[in-house]
Amino acid sequence: MINGNDLRNAIISGANNIAGHKTQVDELNIFPVPDGDTGTNMSMTMTAGLKELVKSDGGTVGAVAHTAASALLRGARGNSGVILSLLFRGFSKGLEGLEAASGSDLANALGMGVEAAYKAVMKPTEGTILTVSRVACEKGKAAAEIDDDVVYVWSAICKGAAEALEETPELLPVLKKAGVVDAGGKGLCYIFDGMMSVFKDGVVVASDAAEPAAEAGRDDFFRNAAAEFDQVINFTYCTEFIVGRDAGCAKEPQELRAYLEGIGDCVVVVDDDEIIKVHVHTEDPGNALQAGLTFGQLLTVKIENMKEQHRLAAEANEEAKAKAKKELERVEPAEEIGFVAVAAGEGLETLFTDLGCAQVVSGGQTMNPSTNDIVAAVLATPAKNVLVLPNNKNIIMAAEQAIPLVTDRKVIVLPTRTVPQGLSAMLAYDPDMSIEQNTITMMKAAGNVATGQVTFAARDSEFGGHKIKEGDILGLENGKLTLIEKDIVHTCSKLTRSMVSRTTSFITIIYGAEVTEEQANDAYNRIKNKISSDIEVTLVNGGQPVYYFMVSVE
Repeated sequence: MINGNDLRNAIISGANNIAGHKTQVDELNIFPVPDGDTGTNMSMTMTAGLKELVKSDGGTVGAVAHTAASALLRGARGNSGVILSLLFRGFSKGLEGLEAASGSDLANALGMGVEAAYKAVMKPTEGTILTVSRVACEKGKAAAEIDDDVVYVWSAICKGAAEALEETPELLPVLKKAGVVDAGGKGLCYIFDGMMSVFKDGVVVASDAAEPAAEAGRDDFFRNAAAEFDQVINFTYCTEFIVGRDAGCAKEPQELRAYLEGIGDCVVVVDDDEIIKVHVHTEDPGNALQAGLTFGQLLTVKIENMKEQHRLAAEANEEAKAKAKKELERVEPAEEIGFVAVAAGEGLETLFTDLGCAQVVSGGQTMNPSTNDIVAAVLATPAKNVLVLPNNKNIIMAAEQAIPLVTDRKVIVLPTRTVPQGLSAMLAYDPDMSIEQNTITMMKAAGNVATGQVTFAARDSEFGGHKIKEGDILGLENGKLTLIEKDIVHTCSKLTRSMVSRTTSFITIIYGAEVTEEQANDAYNRIKNKISSDIEVTLVNGGQPVYYFMVSVE
């Protein structure tokens, strides 16, 4: 049997284990575009549970499971995080009211979690985290019939999960073609293994159990050492420079180090036969540079006033805290209807606000907000009925988990999968229609939008019969990879023109943070000159990350 403290430590250990291996899980992603990353989302979800458990005093098995499940539900990010939270929610229900738990209790509780996870997914796909959890549960229940010991049963669960994980490529051809296993399933295995460490040996996996890093070179050493030193402010000026060594200079770099230590602190000096790299905090940056000149010519120089930087950063941090607090204060639901949208980029946030959204949650691709983030935005919206537009397929489930968490107003999730769909839905809102009519009308408008996206390949891969190199420019039509190019403007123009049909009336080009105004205008002109004059084309500065361009075609 295990008690509440055992389970508390096991869940903390599982959270630490996935946190330490999140990069390994992220790298299993087979689609080349930048995304929310499964390992990161699962780690952040588990960390939400860890934080609450660390603050708690433990209690019974049932109480610990409830604390973890509640925190995971609110902290869930991305589809993988939501499924993980559902597994733990069912797990909690299975242990409800128990002081301690046997092996069969754990296996049966996991079974309730598996059932909840399968029910939550409209079209469950085998070869995913769902399969891994189901097979693990089946193995655990079978083991419990032989021996009810916790270690024996959880060992079977871990073994079943690992075996199911290895089979995922046979169930999902896309995994087999890429030569990888399912990322969500792999993450679940790390969590189960972390829990096993406590059940079997009483050892909590360390919170710093990260993957081994590549051996650092000299530049890495200099950068890391300098970054660490920059946290200390005893002198005003952070001074960095590189000296190209004169061939005839017989002086040793140690002499420079000794001098710099006499006029400042946090000294880092790294040298080779050709250059000397220097970092020092001092009140006399000129003297440091003069000392460097005795070894050769200055190649680069950077001097920063750290005290002023610290002051400005502190002010900005306080302003950000005050703004966030003000924006997310709970307000009474006085109005009939309100809107919450998810978007990243100042321009897009302004667009959604102008269209009537009371709150815009910062997030999107690679930055999936948690369920709790969405709940906070809903509670800050002064309406009895709040419509939520996730605007990303990996955020829809997290948004839907907010529905039962809000009790003083009704939450309706419009499952918009892209930002253009969300904008079109907002434009279709009619204040004279009922909520039910608006829900139908807005989703119909979203469904009539074709979305084009121009981004970059985050990794080398082979997808859809194409060999893709990291950094290639990718064009996606409604999420499907259609173009692999080298130039963002050319890709935007070519992608948009391929999406135009006889029924097209409007095109909106939304350019991102990494696109210059010149590039944006170039794309606009190329598209405008190649399509019918009857089609209205609009250019908007969205300021979004990740996507160079997002194109709405209606």
